[in-house]
Amino acid sequence: MSKSENKPELKRVLATATEILMCILGSFMYAAAVSLFVTPLKFAAGGLTGLGILVNYLVPVISTGTFVFIANIPLFIISWKKFGFRFIARTVFATALVSVFIDLIDVFGEKYGWFFAGEEKLVGAIFGGIIAGAGIGIVFLGGATTGGLDILARLLRLKFPHFSVGRLILICDFVVVLLSGIVYKSVESILYSIIIVFLSSLAVDYIVAGRSHSKLLFIMTDSHEPVTKDIISICGRGVSVIPAKGGYTGNDKKLLMCVVRAHEVSRVRNVVAKYDENPFIIVADSSEVLGQGFKSHKDTL
Repeated sequence: MSKSENKPELKRVLATATEILMCILGSFMYAAAVSLFVTPLKFAAGGLTGLGILVNYLVPVISTGTFVFIANIPLFIISWKKFGFRFIARTVFATALVSVFIDLIDVFGEKYGWFFAGEEKLVGAIFGGIIAGAGIGIVFLGGATTGGLDILARLLRLKFPHFSVGRLILICDFVVVLLSGIVYKSVESILYSIIIVFLSSLAVDYIVAGRSHSKLLFIMTDSHEPVTKDIISICGRGVSVIPAKGGYTGNDKKLLMCVVRAHEVSRVRNVVAKYDENPFIIVADSSEVLGQGFKSHKDTL
């Protein structure tokens, strides 16, 4: 095999290795934020991790990491047929890493006193939220997700298509935050948990796609039909198919246009990469998006 033939293979290996390292780093950061800041201060993160923290508080024999992974198993099984093996395999990997890291950091943190247990609860909430969000964002950049509500929201959207994925995740997060107040018997826990969820969401957006919260994607690929189908089913976003013609080749093409949240860009790119190794993609900032899944037009009048 010639050197020129080896180059594409080497690039794929390096890209895969980079994605794996990013998943490991992001999972560790998220687990560290949960174990060192959120849990010891009696706050709750969003999603199944937040629920796991509350379960561990009520039933200490069930570790947070163990609960998170076990609770995700039914979601993995249900979504396998809906979203495909590649998506689920990456998500299982990242979820397993998060679960293991949370339990390991809990053990060593308790042994060496790493926990943030000071009186400055606001500092703990701020850093916990930022580090957790940065970790999730890095996992997204690695082409994976941390499972939990991310999968649940997409499954729910199949039944309730009039709700956006982001709104469904927000509703589920809010339920977990309210439960934290009931379990800890403290309104203060609810308020600090809201700060954590909010800052985590902002950090994810900054890490994945910068300041803009919405991105406009133009995608040119010969595999437009399966790509369109997967963007709708896996990413939960609508796609417009626009007839186009290649200026150089003169061939008829299909241009896909979709608008997504900033943290969803990497997921769409992974969907396209599954069918086309060399697509043409333009990612642009959207200053404002009106319509289903984003701002309501009536709210802006």
